[in-house]
Amino acid sequence: MEWVPTVSESQGPLYLRIVAALEGDIAAGRLVRGQQLPTHRALAAALGVDLTTVTRAYGEARRRGLIEAQVGRGSFVSESSARPAAEGAPEVRIDLSMNVPPHPLEAQLDERIQQGFEAIRRKSGLTAFLNYLEPGGSERERSIAARWLRARVPHAAPERMVIYPGTQAIIFNLLMQLARPGEVVLTEALTFPGMKAAAARLGIRLVGVAMDEGGVIPEALAQACRAHRPKAVYLIPTLHNPATATLSPERRAAIASGIRAADTVLIEDDAYGLLDPAAVPIANLVPERSYLATTLSKCIAPALRVSYLLAPDVAAQQEMRARLQASAQMPPPLMVALATYWIETGIAERIIAAIRNEAAGRQQLAARALKGISFAAGRTGHHIWLRLPAEWRREDFVASLLRAGLAVVGSDAFAVEANPPQGLRISLGAARNRAELGEGLRLLASALRVPAARRQIV
Repeated sequence: MEWVPTVSESQGPLYLRIVAALEGDIAAGRLVRGQQLPTHRALAAALGVDLTTVTRAYGEARRRGLIEAQVGRGSFVSESSARPAAEGAPEVRIDLSMNVPPHPLEAQLDERIQQGFEAIRRKSGLTAFLNYLEPGGSERERSIAARWLRARVPHAAPERMVIYPGTQAIIFNLLMQLARPGEVVLTEALTFPGMKAAAARLGIRLVGVAMDEGGVIPEALAQACRAHRPKAVYLIPTLHNPATATLSPERRAAIASGIRAADTVLIEDDAYGLLDPAAVPIANLVPERSYLATTLSKCIAPALRVSYLLAPDVAAQQEMRARLQASAQMPPPLMVALATYWIETGIAERIIAAIRNEAAGRQQLAARALKGISFAAGRTGHHIWLRLPAEWRREDFVASLLRAGLAVVGSDAFAVEANPPQGLRISLGAARNRAELGEGLRLLASALRVPAARRQIV
């Protein structure tokens, strides 16, 4: 039976609590020297956490000498780890690991949340939203969302829309709808960790498709469709996470043609589309075969838990509403009411514009701080993608940054296949302000400019 830790509910980062559970089980004899540990993916699925969390936990456990990684075999309890850690965990002073939008003063979120709830209270009372409401949103809420979305997707209609409690729930429900265990869904070679976690939980096989600096390669996607006959294709066409690429109109058209030719379905994750409104969703080109997921998580705030799914037809919309009701009942009514009020009054657009401007400013800061260092970026994106120099091993570099107090995410969290590229995602929006971001980027630049051979890797 594979080891599954009992993770303390105490405060502190979850990955460090996993390390503490590992250390405790070794000391108590529940884990023995040389015992093989679950894979990163298996442990993430068992605990119901993000793969990135387990990757950071295993990396920290290796740093402390608790476990050893053997290429091609996995992770094992170290032969010399039955001892207390020599030192405590490094303090994370600057966390650039979570891809969230910044909240500049210009967005006025505190004031607008308060004013929004007051307006809702005056109109209908807040307690009206404390009961069970319609799964997938009311007719009015869906109509307002559809009218808003039509600026970018002309065929958006309320009878084809479902309001979900976040895009992760959309992905999970769509995978359950479109594929059975063992069947194939294609993604970019690097993809959203939440997609990987959902597919692993459902037993669905992900196959990664080759990318270049422009994003997924249409010819490679067409070839993969012929080879695997996928049940669906999942793509992030705009400000890709983590690679930052935005697909050109030519690639979007080629992909739409390929979806039709393969007789398959597109799941378009439009998480970052509102940050680059000039990018036209692929769903416009193949509406009858597309599920388009648009969220407020990356353009306003993830805790709103409000995402919008545009289904290809009414029958698909009704099926997805039924799946939402069976899995989560409904999106959070008060948050949907607030989002609807913001959209209807134009406040949402003003918030998004402020966040978009702040994202652009942080990208400019990154360009200055990392001058002379090659990385990929989108002008209004929340992250950059950095390929490491050949002399660095990704896990060593991430560990060295962590010892310096800086947290980032390695490419293994996003890789669909084995042997991921030696890269890092640095999330610019996660810093509380530009001063903190500047300090984190200076730490990163300093680490990159010191040859690996001169650094002590513990």
